[in-house]
Parts: sequence; C-alpha cells; structure tokens
Amino acid sequence: MSLTYQQLLTAVPLILRGGNVPNIVGEAGIGKSALVSDVAKQMNAQLFTTVVSLSEKGDLAIPIPPLTESAFLQTKHYGQLADVKFGYTHTLIQIIQHAEAVPSQPIIWFLDEFNRGSQAVQAELMNLVLQRQINDLVLPESVFLILAENPDDSMHGFETSEYAVQTSDAAIKDRTTRLVMSVSVKDWLAWAAKGDQRPNIHDLVRRFIAENAGLLYPDVREVDLNPTPRAWQRVSDNLFELLGLSSRQQEDLLFDIVAGDLGQVVATQFVRFVREQTPSLTAEEVFDSKPDGPKVPLNIRSKFESYSEIQKMTVMKTLLLTADMTHDNNAARFSELLQLVAPDGQYALVKQMTNAPILDDLYNSEEHYANVLYQQIMDIATR
Repeated sequence: MSLTYQQLLTAVPLILRGGNVPNIVGEAGIGKSALVSDVAKQMNAQLFTTVVSLSEKGDLAIPIPPLTESAFLQTKHYGQLADVKFGYTHTLIQIIQHAEAVPSQPIIWFLDEFNRGSQAVQAELMNLVLQRQINDLVLPESVFLILAENPDDSMHGFETSEYAVQTSDAAIKDRTTRLVMSVSVKDWLAWAAKGDQRPNIHDLVRRFIAENAGLLYPDVREVDLNPTPRAWQRVSDNLFELLGLSSRQQEDLLFDIVAGDLGQVVATQFVRFVREQTPSLTAEEVFDSKPDGPKVPLNIRSKFESYSEIQKMTVMKTLLLTADMTHDNNAARFSELLQLVAPDGQYALVKQMTNAPILDDLYNSEEHYANVLYQQIMDIATR
C-alpha cells in the first residue's frame, strides 16, 4: 500500500505527534522534499535539512583535543588521560540555538536520502535516530526527525528496484514508521494550480498533464532521462523564463531545454503541444461542466466524438487517473463516453482497469450509475 501527497500531509504530523519517526520512501523526484517542506509549514515548524548522501563520517561531531589543563586527568595506573570534547556541525548548532531562542516552536530535522549515505555515515546517525542523541548531546524535545529514502530491492513492492542505496539497518526499520509515497495526478494538479505571485506550475504544463496524466510519472522508464514531478517543475520554472524571450529564441531553445529534463520522447510530445496548443478534454471539463447531471453536455460530447481513437483513449485514460469514478455523475458521464470508443479501445481500457482498485470501488459502491458502469465494464470484458 502507498499514500498520496495529500494523505501524507495528514499522516506525517500524526506520527510525529505520536512520538515516532516517519520514514518516507519513494522514487526519486516524486516530491518527498516538497512534502516535508509543506509539513513544516503546516506545523509552523522551523525546517533544517541534512542530505545524508552528501555527508561524511564525522560531519555531525568531530572530536577535538582539550583546551585547558583542567581537562586532563592524572590516573594511578593509566597515566594522564584527556577528557575529549566534540565540535558539532553548524546545522546542529543552529538547531540548538533555535530551540533555545524559540522553545515553543517545533523544529523538524529532515535527514534526506538516508539510505544513500555510506554505511559509516548511517552508523553515525543511528544513535541520533534511535536515541535522539549525538555522543553525549541530547536533542531538545522540540526537535522532530523525519527520514526519506529511495526504495531498495529488500522492500516489499520494490523487488526490482535498482537504486544505488545501502539497505537500512534492521534497528532503523524497527524504530521508524515506513510511509510509501505514491504519485497522485489529481493531488499534483491541485498543488500545481496554487501559488502566491504565480502558480506553482505553468499553465501549459498543467494543461498538458491534465490531458496526458500518465506522463507525470510514467510506469515505463527510459534508460536515460525520464519525467518525474520534480522534472516537470523544472520544466515549468524554465518555461516561465523562456516565454519572456523573443519568439526566435523560444523556438531555438524550447526543445533542448525541455528534453534536458524529460528525455527526448516526452519532450517531443510536450513541445508539439506547446507549439500547437491542441485543445483536448480534462476531467474538470467532462465532469464539472454545466448542466449538472448524468448526461455529458452536448458540446463536450461533440468534441469527444470528433477526436481520433488515439485521442479518445488518451482522454479516457486521463479521466481514470484524475477523477473519482464512484461519484454517480462521474460514473454516468464516463460510461456514456466509453460507449463512443471503438470496441478494441473499450477492451483495452477495461483490460487496464481489471487489476486496478477502481473495480472493487465500483462493485462496493451504492451509487446507481457506479453499478451501471461496473456492469458495462464486465460486459466488455466478457465479449
């Protein structure tokens, strides 16, 4: 099982309040760091981040020699011993200073890419995670720890994972709460539309993903570059800047800049979309358009009928990924559009749905049109 971004916004603070350490596991680029940043804002917490993969042994605490004569102890049988002290990393010093300056404000210490650190570094961090202690320095009570890891092939559901990570120690697994993060197109699109001075994600990118939901984080991965939520955010940030240039400069630079984040195949699709801005249908247009009710509005139906079978399949797959089909009106309108898809396309869609949770949701629903859609799917599957 896995949790979406929105679900984790509830789950992570809950685990922290319970006095435990959440360990967020997810593929690279799906938004773990952004999630922790939002959790910190939600809790009104001060956030500090340590990227474990970039850390070396001794970064948190380095032994230093005694600085005064009183730090030396003369023993009867062992000679003179030095009471060695430690010099602590600047991040830890900042955490201590903030805890003392604002004792009422929670602090989140985010240990990112935890299992990409060397075994020596992980061993050094073990006491921090398990005992909240570095040598003899105990963390203030206001400090909460959050870990993030990439999946390794020892984790359930990630048996084919190929990340270059160190398998976490059994003690870490036993003393942290693993939360597997999944990509939700619906959640991502909702976040993408938010923002203060400008939307988090450029409208062209949002529109493209709304029409091609499977490309936010494709199941089939290329050898080189691949789309991820983080990659799409870079595309968006670059697009905001690029569209401020002359038309000639935009034309010259667009493809190479986009391909540098998404790879050539998806970049080709996105650049074609940007240049043509071909109109299509989003879940919002299909399900939320007026008039309300189970019937697809005539203008939406006509638009859908005018599409090629490939375009119809793209729309239907996007609707499945971005809308709740147990909602009665959604089920009714999806069912109506499904009838407009060619038989081969209907069968391909149903085959895609057979192993998805949507069938159980529709079967258990008490809504009339959800039951109608379920029966329609069964009929198509048994042709």
